Amino acid sequence: MDIEKVLAGKAKVRILRMLMREGQANISRIVRATGLHHDVVVKNMDELKSLGIVDEKRYGRLRIYMIDLRNPKISGLYEILKELEKL
Repeated sequence: MDIEKVLAGKAKVRILRMLMREGQANISRIVRATGLHHDVVVKNMDELKSLGIVDEKRYGRLRIYMIDLRNPKISGLYEILKELEKL
């Protein structure tokens, strides 16, 4: 995993922080909570998904995203971000 790619953009960090707080959310909820433009969120979610950081569940047309904690590398990153959030 390319950690620079994950943490390079403010949008990805905002999205990850929001998903850490909320647990899971759809695109509309992420847009509202982060204040980012819809297209920016969609693009970054696709990148986070391709990196294996975010998992997507589909319910018909609705897509729910959450941090994929099944991967040990991702759960480690999650713990690091959680600790940084406390600072």
